[in-house]
Amino acid sequence: MDRRRFLAGTVATTAAIVIVPLAPAAATPEAMAEAIKKVVGAATPTQGRVKLDVPPLVENGSTVPLTVSVDSPMTAADHVKAIHVFNEKNPQPNVFSARLGPHNGKAIVGTRIKLGDSQRIIAIAETSDGKFWSAGADVIVTLAACLEEAT
Repeated sequence: MDRRRFLAGTVATTAAIVIVPLAPAAATPEAMAEAIKKVVGAATPTQGRVKLDVPPLVENGSTVPLTVSVDSPMTAADHVKAIHVFNEKNPQPNVFSARLGPHNGKAIVGTRIKLGDSQRIIAIAETSDGKFWSAGADVIVTLAACLEEAT
């Protein structure tokens, strides 16, 4: 292959990529409900035992502090297996999932997240007895983040 054919092929490929529009992220409350269903299956999460600590009003959605704690003895017989956090309007409804065990000592996870708009956040704890517990919070965002496309 000579240089001219290579450059012509590269330009044609680049033009095709630029011309094809990207679909906007389909971030909806329905997408969040579907993501939750993938985690809990047919079970219905019960309100309680989970505390979701997130500010109700944030000025900048690029760095929102979030802490999830679960009331659990964290023993071998009774412990939190996982904590899952979901949102309804970001490009992807799954914020994160943290796997835990009795060796953790406490069922608490803290981090910072991005929020693309004012929305509802849901935290779900999965316990060793197969039950799911949940808590939710509404967050008002004055300056949005998460403007990238979903992957």
